Amino acid sequence: MLEKYLEEIGLSDKEAAVYVSLLSVDHASVLDIADKTKIKRPTVYVTLESLAKKGLVSETQVGKKTHYQAEAPERLLTFVERQKVVLDEQSKRLKDFIPQLKSIQRGTGERPVVKYFEGREGIASSYEDYFKGGIEGGTAYLLFPKDLIDDVLTESERKKYKELRLSKKIKNKVIYTTTGENMPSDETSERLRVDASEYPVTCDIGIHKDEVRISILGKKLSAVYIKSQDVADTLASLFRLAFDGLKKK
Repeated sequence: MLEKYLEEIGLSDKEAAVYVSLLSVDHASVLDIADKTKIKRPTVYVTLESLAKKGLVSETQVGKKTHYQAEAPERLLTFVERQKVVLDEQSKRLKDFIPQLKSIQRGTGERPVVKYFEGREGIASSYEDYFKGGIEGGTAYLLFPKDLIDDVLTESERKKYKELRLSKKIKNKVIYTTTGENMPSDETSERLRVDASEYPVTCDIGIHKDEVRISILGKKLSAVYIKSQDVADTLASLFRLAFDGLKKK
């Protein structure tokens, strides 16, 4: 328990083992420490040097041999306080470096997060990831076949995902197909219907901010979730192009 706590405040597992072993004796040689902790002697030397730099171990001469002794446990308070000072300073400096780091990220390209889901349950999981992200507000762009969604998702599931969207104050622009009645627009969704025979759709695609969700509703149910600003921006541009064209038509 003591060693575990020492690791939590910043010591390595080997540093914690060596320090605790030295606390139980007045002093000890490297060989004694290695025997007691079961750590190899070359590693004990490196660990003692590290503990000395932290102010937790010091050397003492016993005859002609160098032994090591633990500093009082109160020194751990000094060690922790020193860490706090260093972290505060690093936090201040980090604010200056973040713009430089972000410029490097854009220069080398964004690495997207991609998740793949299988089956009906997988599609439900992709909805959870999409709606439970931290981003709120704005407009989501949707393209879906209403008939297939009604077959795959239950009414309670569809209601749940709508409530999640509304709780995040996300509005929709929708292009959809159906063999049934039209889906009228309302204050939260602007909906446009297309002819399924002319424009067949078998995927449910959602785009919001930097997230893209694609549910494949054909013969093999599956879903893909992508978190990438570049991918989302490109697909959103394609959607707006189609949506604006439909409105004019």
